[in-house]
Amino acid sequence: MKDDSGPCKAITKAANSWAVQPNLLDYGKTCDQFSWATARRELDGLPENKGLNIAHEAVDRHANGPRGDRLAIRWLGKDGGVRDFSYSDLKRQSNRFANVLRELDIGRGERVFTLAGRVPELYFSAFGTWKNGSVFCPLFSAFGSEPIYQRLSKGDAKVLVTTERLYKQKVAALRERLPQLKHILLIDAAQDIGEGLWSLPRRMEEAADAFIIPPTDPEDMAIVHFTSGTTGMPKGAVHVHNAVLTHYLTGKYVLDFHPGDVFWCTADPGWVTGTSYGIIAPLVHGVTNIIDEAEFDAKRWYQLLEEQQVNIWYTAPTAIRRLMRLAIDPTKQYDLSHLRCIHSVGEPLNPEAVSWGQQSLGLPIHDNWWQTETGGIMIANYPAVDIRPGSMGLPLPGIEAAIVRRGTGERAEAVTEPGTQGELALRPGWPSMFRAYLHEEQRYRKCFVGDWYITGDLAYRDADGYFWFVGRADDIIKTSGHMVGPFEVESALLEHPAVTEAGVIGKPEALIGELVKAFVTLKPGTEPSEELRLELIGFARKKLGSAVAPKEIEFRDNLPKTRSGKIMRRLLKARELGLAEGDTSTLEVDE
Repeated sequence: MKDDSGPCKAITKAANSWAVQPNLLDYGKTCDQFSWATARRELDGLPENKGLNIAHEAVDRHANGPRGDRLAIRWLGKDGGVRDFSYSDLKRQSNRFANVLRELDIGRGERVFTLAGRVPELYFSAFGTWKNGSVFCPLFSAFGSEPIYQRLSKGDAKVLVTTERLYKQKVAALRERLPQLKHILLIDAAQDIGEGLWSLPRRMEEAADAFIIPPTDPEDMAIVHFTSGTTGMPKGAVHVHNAVLTHYLTGKYVLDFHPGDVFWCTADPGWVTGTSYGIIAPLVHGVTNIIDEAEFDAKRWYQLLEEQQVNIWYTAPTAIRRLMRLAIDPTKQYDLSHLRCIHSVGEPLNPEAVSWGQQSLGLPIHDNWWQTETGGIMIANYPAVDIRPGSMGLPLPGIEAAIVRRGTGERAEAVTEPGTQGELALRPGWPSMFRAYLHEEQRYRKCFVGDWYITGDLAYRDADGYFWFVGRADDIIKTSGHMVGPFEVESALLEHPAVTEAGVIGKPEALIGELVKAFVTLKPGTEPSEELRLELIGFARKKLGSAVAPKEIEFRDNLPKTRSGKIMRRLLKARELGLAEGDTSTLEVDE
C-alpha cells in the first residue's frame, strides 16, 4: 500500500473550499443507490420513443429548448481567429452535414472518417454522421500515409472529410488501393475538384438545415476508434450510441459539469479522449466547449484559461510535466480564479504532478483511468472525495472493478486482500464498453476471461478501495525475483529536482533476469553528467531500495511518446535491444 505520510500525502477535500457544490457529495451512498436504468432517465431519448442518438442528446435537445442560444462551441484559431456556435447553430450545421451524407447515399452503419485538425467542420461532421445513423471514425491529422491507409481500409471507409493539403500529401496516392472510398469531402475547397472530390462548403451551403433523426437503436454502431497494438495492424474498437450514457454520467460525477460552465479538453478527437470528452460529454451537459486549434504552447494555454474564464480543464500528464518544467508562476502571472477543477488522463499521473497543481495552480490535479476500449472514465478522483496522489482513484458508480488472478481454463477470481497485485478487470455491461474489434472477433473474445473484461493493466487496491496502477502487464520487469512496475520507478525519479520525464524498461541480464534501466529527460538548464547519473541512481536507491532502483540511467533530450502523451516504453525497449519497433503510427512527430 502507498504511504500517505510523505511529501505526496493525501489531499483532503474540505467542504468549505468548494466554489460550487459538487454533483457527487456522498460517494458510498451514490454507489449503493446507483442504477444505469435510473441514470438513463436523465437523458431525453429520441422523440416518440424512437431510441437513443448521441447527436440528439448533445445538440438537438438543447437547441430545441431554453439553451438554444447558449454558446456551445468557441473555436480559437491558431492565427487568432474566433468562431462561436450556439446550440442552435450546431444543430443547423450538423443537419446540413447529415443531408450531405444523404445526398451521397451514405446510410446507416457506413463509416465516415475525418482527417483534419481541430476545425469546426470536424465537429459538424461528427454530429451530422450520428444523426444520419452512420459511424464516426476520427483520425489524427499527423498520421502518415500508411497508417491512414490501414485505418481507411480496415474501417471500410466510404467517406473521408479532410483538407486539400492533407488529401494531396497523404491520401491521393492511396485512392487506387481504396476502391470502397467513394467520396472525399474537402473542408477548404471552394469548388468540386473532380469526381469523388467534393467541396464541403459548397455542399453544406446547398443542403437543407432541417433533418429528422431516424430511429436509432442504442446498440447501433456509432464510433470506431483505432488503437495501436505492439505489432501489426491497428485495432478498431467499436462503440455504440448507448455510450452517451457513460459520457453523461462521467461529465456529471467526475468532470462535475454545472450550468454555465466553460470547459476545455486539450485532446485531439483523433484520440478517444478528444471524442468522448472533447466533443460529446460537455455538449450533453449543455456547457460551453472551448476548441483550440493550436498545439501546446504554455503561455497561450495560460492566456486561454484566463481569457476564456475556463472552469474545468482536462489535459494530459505530458502537458502537465511540460508546464512543470517552465519558470512560470501561473497564479501570479495569470488570473486563474475561474478554474474550479483540473483533470488528467492518458497515462498515470505521478504524485509530484498532483501536488504541483496544488502548489502552483491552487488546485490538485485529479487523475482518472480508462481506455479506448472502455469508451469513458471508469476509475477517478472526484471533486468531493479525498485524493491520494498517485492513485487512479475509485470506480465510477455503476462500475465494478476488481483485481483478479487467472485460474485454470477460462476462469478469473477477484482478489479481496488489500495491497495484492494482480490484473485490473471490469465486470462487463457498462454502456460505453466496446462491442467489438472491427472484423476481429477472436481478438475481441480474448479480452474477456470468465465474468471479467481483462484490461491488460496490473494494479492493486488499498484497504479503502483506492486503485493504484503498477504497469501494463507486458511492461512489468522481473529482476532478482522482484516484480517491478515502471511507473513506481519513474515516479521516484521525478521527485528529483533535475528530472522532468523518465521512462523505465527491463533489460535482459543473465544473473538477475532483467535489470532496471531508466531513460531520463532533464529540466532546462541542467546538463547531463556522470556525477548526476550516479546521484540519480543513489537517489532512487534511497527511495526504492537497491533491488528496485535503476542500475542504468541514460539521458535523453526527448522520450518517445504517443500523441495522447503516453511514454512508449515498448519503443524504448525495442530501440535498446535492436528489436522491431512495431506500430509507430501514433508516435509524436517531434520525438
